[in-house]
Amino acid sequence: MVAPAVPEITEEVLHEAIDARTESLIALRELGPPDLVHLLKQPLRNPTKQIGVYHHVTGVDASSSASLAAYVNTLTYKEFGQGATAKTVEGTYCCYNAFSRVDMRVHAPFPGSVESYCIDERGEKRKATDELWLETYLCSVLRAYSYADDGSGDTIRKIMGVRRFNPVTSTETEHRFLSSAEQLFFRGWQLGSDAVVQVPNAVSNHLTTGILKYFHTTGRYASGINLFEKLRSQNVEVASLLSKVLFMGNEEVEGVRILHEALKEHPMDYVMLDTQAEFLLKKAEIAATPEQKEERLRMALGCADRSTIAAPSEFGTWARLAQVYVAMEDWENALTILNSCPMFTYQDKDAPIMPEPKDVLLPTLPETRLDEIDSEPESRYSEQVDPNLLNLRASAYRGTFKQAYGILTEMTAKIGWDQLLKIRSNVFVMEDEYRSEKQETVQQAYPAKRNASTDALRGTPDPATNGDTSDGEGEEDVEKDNDTLKEADSASMAPTLVANGKAADLERPSSAMDPEEVKKDGENGDIDEHFSRLNNKRLCERWLDSLFMVLYEDLRVYTIWRTQMAQYRAQSMQYKKSAEEWEILGSLAERLQHIDEAVEAYRACLSLRFSPKALTGILRVFEKNKNTRETIAATIRLVTWQYRWYSEFSPELLHTVRMLIEDEGAVKVRSIVQATSLPQNVLDLTHHYAALCATFRSSGTDG
Repeated sequence: MVAPAVPEITEEVLHEAIDARTESLIALRELGPPDLVHLLKQPLRNPTKQIGVYHHVTGVDASSSASLAAYVNTLTYKEFGQGATAKTVEGTYCCYNAFSRVDMRVHAPFPGSVESYCIDERGEKRKATDELWLETYLCSVLRAYSYADDGSGDTIRKIMGVRRFNPVTSTETEHRFLSSAEQLFFRGWQLGSDAVVQVPNAVSNHLTTGILKYFHTTGRYASGINLFEKLRSQNVEVASLLSKVLFMGNEEVEGVRILHEALKEHPMDYVMLDTQAEFLLKKAEIAATPEQKEERLRMALGCADRSTIAAPSEFGTWARLAQVYVAMEDWENALTILNSCPMFTYQDKDAPIMPEPKDVLLPTLPETRLDEIDSEPESRYSEQVDPNLLNLRASAYRGTFKQAYGILTEMTAKIGWDQLLKIRSNVFVMEDEYRSEKQETVQQAYPAKRNASTDALRGTPDPATNGDTSDGEGEEDVEKDNDTLKEADSASMAPTLVANGKAADLERPSSAMDPEEVKKDGENGDIDEHFSRLNNKRLCERWLDSLFMVLYEDLRVYTIWRTQMAQYRAQSMQYKKSAEEWEILGSLAERLQHIDEAVEAYRACLSLRFSPKALTGILRVFEKNKNTRETIAATIRLVTWQYRWYSEFSPELLHTVRMLIEDEGAVKVRSIVQATSLPQNVLDLTHHYAALCATFRSSGTDG
């Protein structure tokens, strides 16, 4: 199979890329950045001059210095022949070891002998040992899966010029990967964990995430069961991972049995409890009768509730409990639990921090030429986009905030915005409610009539003591903090949403009370008995209050769009938007769980120009609806776009091809691919994915 083209980023100063990487080592937190390959080139017409070029890469075999030197050597092949303009003098390969927190480096001069060493966080040189190489190899495979693109192009666009290879291409390399994972398994917590996990442990970390993603992608469940069976004999907590692989492989009875036995030994293991809750939640969705669904959700509720007790500081356990309440349509409890979720600041993956390059060369292979894809980069940057669409904050949510927002939008999709606001006001203390309650308290505490005698006995009311400061200065502070929330109270309507002269009404959420404000005023007097109406209500967390405002903005823009679309259609007029705007609207509709409208927007985007994000959004619907031909057509184009930008490996696209083969058979899938009217070199790229499935002997590859 042809390898992706080699991007070249030219340095202003020789070796500045390597120096920048060395300086950034101390700031790395998790798996580290993609591998750096640096080449020193010498122009044939000017032998005294040297040029430094580099690119990043993932998925290269990092099990020894020889394998990394071999990769550097492959980059020199095209330098021979009549078209050569420069020759490589030396190459350096840098690969981060996240276990020992050192950067493994291989220096290969041409000609000359290979030197391998490592650089620690202080920039000091150390000897490379076999143990360090084992750790480096495992980190390299995990990075390949972590930094792989899902087909949408979002990951590819984050870092310029990254070649992505498949780190496991045969059963032999799989054996090496799983063997190294077994040896280092109980040190996996050192690598950190996903953004939604607060504290990494033996079964919740980047290593276990990478292993599970590998089995999900390739379908090699038997290998996973063997691995986790061996590890379970050393630590019973691994039962949660073993059961997850069994569930993937449709061995549900065995998976439940293993979880049951393990929980007898560790009844408060939150990962096992959460795994049970997740399984029961999925089974409830496909229950045959309402009674059966209710019973499964009741069991899921017990597991999820217990997992929050076992791990109260973990977001995942609370989010699962909220999902169970949403499935049970217990909206008030769902909102209460969502408000209880511990939120953490999202920390993105480690990314390379490089100096400004002198020049950038991003070549294209002839094998990846496809007119509709090649025109995408040029047209993308000339489009006009409505600022209101660019400023939608929900699109930037990651980690815990993204998941919490997903739960909120699911509730909105099921019960509507107005009903959600009513439930919100039933559950949380609202600001206007608190103000009126406080005013009643002040009036009860101090009668309106005053005279010299009563003032002499009681003393002149002190504004600071009686909370008048809060009604004046303090209230101003709250109004400043909640500027956007104070535009309308809970009874008012939102600012008119004008759509070609017609208005669409959408109620704006009023502000919930700031917990610090209530606490401050409550401490200024013994007036607890006067808050009788508020006793059964909670204070809305600021982050959840912010989520409601973001959801309001999403719904406002979505409502304007749909209203305008309906008006244009009624007048038989074409509704015009740029491709970028259609892409944003599609993402907005998908975020709000309006799938048909999302597909409509994505199709409108693709009618103007190619967009991997739009096509990936449509592909998800094709897969769900089992539209085989449309799924294959979308996959071919996405695979080609990935190769165009130096990625021969996308786990999600490989999984899509594997599921197609499992459902339809390899012969039928290959026939449909071959029957399309696209160039043969483009079709061969997708055939490569099908060949990988045959190598792993996936279900359906025999016919």
